[in-house]
Amino acid sequence: MIKRMKRHFLPIALAVFCLAAFSCKKDNYEEPKSKLTGKFHYKGEAIQVQYDQVPFELYQDGFGKVGPINGALTQEGTYSHVLFDGDYKLVVRAGQGPFYWPQTGGKSDTLLLSVKGDTQRDIEVEPYYMIRSPQISKTGGNVTATFKIEKIITDAARAKDVQTATLFINKTQFVSGNDNIARTNIAGSAIADPNNVSLSVAIPTISPTQNYVFARIGVKIAGVEDWIFSPVVKITF
Repeated sequence: MIKRMKRHFLPIALAVFCLAAFSCKKDNYEEPKSKLTGKFHYKGEAIQVQYDQVPFELYQDGFGKVGPINGALTQEGTYSHVLFDGDYKLVVRAGQGPFYWPQTGGKSDTLLLSVKGDTQRDIEVEPYYMIRSPQISKTGGNVTATFKIEKIITDAARAKDVQTATLFINKTQFVSGNDNIARTNIAGSAIADPNNVSLSVAIPTISPTQNYVFARIGVKIAGVEDWIFSPVVKITF
């Protein structure tokens, strides 16, 4: 009985050793260390969007990986990825974002990026509209906003109308159509002067009580899924 156990011990021990060695080899693979950061902007001004709702894709040839590295913009229009050094391709799929991404033959163009150590790359895009001169403040029991809506893309082939303009308020700094405690809007067709738009929304009862809210303006563009926003403002009362 003892001899039979000894015969089986060697192959079992060898198998365990090989498995441990393989695991160690896997664990010793170098991890990505280079940080790619930047913002999507128009003439230096960041494109404000809804948090985690404007996706993009990064591709790197080789390394046996053919699928994309997926990412999404913060609400301030910034992005960040930890990557291996190398050359990458960045793509924003058609219909994503409140901006026009260049296309060739109906397919989204690819932007080439080179990463070597920590790398910053700001990416200029062409928004359909920009919210200009936003002024948001507390007036009585309301939050009031005045602003301008500038049409950036004006050519007949690509230009789009404003569907609605909305003032959102929320308890936290994440403010959007999905994250708000109150809102008010105006239809694009009802905006008489895009250089003089005003909105006001009542501050609701907040539980637990706090003496501040966060606010921002959003513009929904007809036929475009993603909104463009103004920067978030904290209103204290």
